[in-house]
Amino acid sequence: MGTIVVSYRMRSEATFAKLVGVAPLPASSGKTHRHRLNRGGDRQANSALHMIVVGRMKNHPPTRAYVERRSAEHKTKKDIIRCLKRYVAREVFKDLTTDLGALDKL
Repeated sequence: MGTIVVSYRMRSEATFAKLVGVAPLPASSGKTHRHRLNRGGDRQANSALHMIVVGRMKNHPPTRAYVERRSAEHKTKKDIIRCLKRYVAREVFKDLTTDLGALDKL
């Protein structure tokens, strides 16, 4: 992603999400209960996640199905992208914390 991520700094997937700026923050007002993305975090990592999400929305059939399902629930494109960024961050965290040495022994 362009920056060095020290794995011992990331105790959990939520910590990684905050580090890359995709942790949800409550942004409720009155009767509306919503979340928005954290504006903090690494902008380059957030940009990389955004590019991944946009590419998946165009070319990845499971993601396209997810977008259609969420659109049917009257979610905005911004909300859908926020959810997808969080999902991609989970996948990236899992890949970063996988012990590659253990995989070689399989």
